[in-house]
Amino acid sequence: MKKIILLIFSCSTLFVFAEKNKTAQNQRPKLVVGIVVDQMRYDYLYRYYNKFGNGGFKRLMNEGVNCVNTHYNYMPTYTGPGHASIYTGTTPTVHGIVGNNWWSKINNAPMYCADDSTVQTVGANDKAGKMSPKNLLTTTITDELKMFSNFQSKVIGIALKDRGAILPAGHSADAAYWYDTKNGKWISSTYYMKELPQWVNDFNAQRWVEFYNADWNTLLPIEQYTESTPDNSDWEGTFKSEKQPTFPHSMTKIIAADSSLKFSLIASTPFGNTLTRQLAESVLENEKLGTSSATDFLAVSFSSTDYVGHKYGPNSIEVEDVYLRLDKDLEILLNDLEKKIGKENVLVFLTADHGAAHSPNFSVAHKLPSGTSDSKKIKDSLQQQMKSWYGEGSWIVGLENQQIYLNRKLMAQKNINTDEAIAKCVNYLKQNFSTIQQVFAASLLQNQNLKTPFFKEMQNGFFEKRCGDIYITLESGWLEDMAKGTSHGTSYAYDTHVPLLFWGNNLKAQEINSAIDITDIAPTIANQLHMQEPSGCTGKVIELKK
Repeated sequence: MKKIILLIFSCSTLFVFAEKNKTAQNQRPKLVVGIVVDQMRYDYLYRYYNKFGNGGFKRLMNEGVNCVNTHYNYMPTYTGPGHASIYTGTTPTVHGIVGNNWWSKINNAPMYCADDSTVQTVGANDKAGKMSPKNLLTTTITDELKMFSNFQSKVIGIALKDRGAILPAGHSADAAYWYDTKNGKWISSTYYMKELPQWVNDFNAQRWVEFYNADWNTLLPIEQYTESTPDNSDWEGTFKSEKQPTFPHSMTKIIAADSSLKFSLIASTPFGNTLTRQLAESVLENEKLGTSSATDFLAVSFSSTDYVGHKYGPNSIEVEDVYLRLDKDLEILLNDLEKKIGKENVLVFLTADHGAAHSPNFSVAHKLPSGTSDSKKIKDSLQQQMKSWYGEGSWIVGLENQQIYLNRKLMAQKNINTDEAIAKCVNYLKQNFSTIQQVFAASLLQNQNLKTPFFKEMQNGFFEKRCGDIYITLESGWLEDMAKGTSHGTSYAYDTHVPLLFWGNNLKAQEINSAIDITDIAPTIANQLHMQEPSGCTGKVIELKK
């Protein structure tokens, strides 16, 4: 009799345990927080690991899911297409954001990825708010969440950069806020609202930017920055008023020398990230995210890492310092999320919109393959050559995203065969510029059988209506128009390999070594929320254990 009772008790316990486990696995988080760190190389996680505290990057790495082999699967790797691809689950060939800028063949004019002339600025009297997601051609994971919840979910995007706020928030967002460098305020557009909420006005009234416009010194004693090269190195850029790229960087002196930097300079310091984190916390508090029955979504992009990286390069003390300080900001944000909503009720992911190359001067000094290519020289030389072939005229209308846009309107007026002209240009560039690794007609990207290095990545980034006529790729390590600082945009690993971390929502700590594409994030979030993936999604679900 005792054995029978024990058996019944055991079965009952197992049933209850199974039901609880099933509930935990199927429970949707109350809030999803998407964090994009602009220009974060994958190796920063480990290069600075011993300097990080336990509550920021390490917390995400050690308590969550670390996808160590995550790459971008298209080119060009820039901020606009990066944010779009993370949140749509597809590449530029589908979502249409082929770069930060491109030449519009329809309007015969340059186009910025978030431009929208039909809307007005909200929160300022300038053009900085004439932005919206209208150029994004598919839905985002945030759009799908709005539809899934019958528009009960709140979705808000924030970033210093407009494109870093707008593209993740999607078409149906409640709000997107970005920083206006003309007046030091967070603004939006009439696409989202007629006027700023009072809490945003109150936040702007605190004038945090003026508080942060002080000297930037290192967080730790400078001799402890052993992961970086010496402070005064030839591969680091400077502000005009600085004689050397060394700490401390006096914000007051830089602004005194150039008053136009009064409100924009903060973006090029770690304090731009801190300002973004403060706004994120204000969003959580004032919009009551994660407190309703529907799942909410906060998309946060930290942009200052990109500005600092471009100026000083990946091996600088400045870049190390901006990540050590960002680690502190992440710790504060994660603590806030855990306190207000609970770790089990929030799902956080962190990734980057692209990586970055080493500075050419750094690489050359260490005998690594690198150099600088002069894009203006290439453009001007080809322009003069086309004049010799076809006569007077502005034959090249743009050079964007390592693509040359020819003046098709002028070519049509002069009855010039476009394919023949492109072929002549390709042959000329091949013969005259040794810095170019590959050059070919964009039309070849429609040939599925063509096999050249990084061909698939270029195909994934090709959208005929918005891309150029001629594609150029440089050798590994070579950058356009800069020897100091850094840039990005290629299909080389230094630009494509980025961090990807998931945390919260009862996820088990694990490390995933299998190859993951950046387009896999959106369908994975959709899978966790038990809802539809974005309309153009081509990514696959990452298996996250609970």
